[in-house]
Amino acid sequence: MGGKPEACPPHLGPCRPKGEAMQEERFPGYRWLPYLLVAPSIAVIVIFLVVPFVQSVRGSFFISTPFGTKTIYVGLRNYIRLFSSPDYQNSILTTLAFSSFVIIIGLSVSLGIAQLLNQKIRGLGFYQVALIWTYALSPAIAGVIWASMFAPATGLVPYIVSKLSGGYVLNWMTNGRIALLVVVAAATWKMLGYNIVFLLAGLQNVPKALMEAARVDGAGPWKAFWRITFPMLSPTTTFLLFVNMLYAFFQVFGLIDIMTRGGPGNATEILVYKLYRDGFIHLNTGSASAQSFVIFFVISIGAIIQLRVATRKAIYAR
Repeated sequence: MGGKPEACPPHLGPCRPKGEAMQEERFPGYRWLPYLLVAPSIAVIVIFLVVPFVQSVRGSFFISTPFGTKTIYVGLRNYIRLFSSPDYQNSILTTLAFSSFVIIIGLSVSLGIAQLLNQKIRGLGFYQVALIWTYALSPAIAGVIWASMFAPATGLVPYIVSKLSGGYVLNWMTNGRIALLVVVAAATWKMLGYNIVFLLAGLQNVPKALMEAARVDGAGPWKAFWRITFPMLSPTTTFLLFVNMLYAFFQVFGLIDIMTRGGPGNATEILVYKLYRDGFIHLNTGSASAQSFVIFFVISIGAIIQLRVATRKAIYAR
């Protein structure tokens, strides 16, 4: 055991431990090759993720002039001011409402569409491509499309609403609630393709024998879906919950910047957009650094809770 050579025929000499033999077979004569191959990826992560994060955490304990000519240590003052600010509290509530709608509605609609695409219908390939292509668009392009559709003077949607309602003018640029709903719809539409791809793959991997057994036992389509199909999708939905949470908190910046710029009246100013305003427009780097750490902390806690709860209930065996 350990490093002792294994018993081998006398004419072959002493054998080396199995682990050492496997390593020599994979990288003969190049012991450091695996580390050299991984080193560029680690360097990129350290330089572009770890170092900026450490600098951001450090900067959250300081205030500085707009151009950084003078820096003063203030301890937790940035965090205290942040959570006592009505604007930041409103941004937190807006982010929670926005992310909840995007995640719940987005995954529900995507699951329904994926279930329809999983049926044997004519022109299935066309529908699959048509519904998946939305993810190929950048958030900025998606924002331009939806802003053009809902433009009060020239948009198609306000025109249809005006004709159907007898002259009602749908001006979402002056109504905060409508603006938030429009942005939620645009963000949900943008993520539909990504969700559909994974959910459709999960549906196609559900064993047909289980569905046939459920039909034999007298289970209807609705009961079979909730008792068999949906539990078998738990690994996929766990992954998509995490991805959609990251998307709702971070990746909708371009869409909001194009459509509303956080308005009207800060109605669509989610946390990541407020961070951008404070850091790059108002040049309040201390507050922006504190906000970035708060977002990171909230996302980390949410991800840990979500993954632990969902992983315990996930069904991985098929």
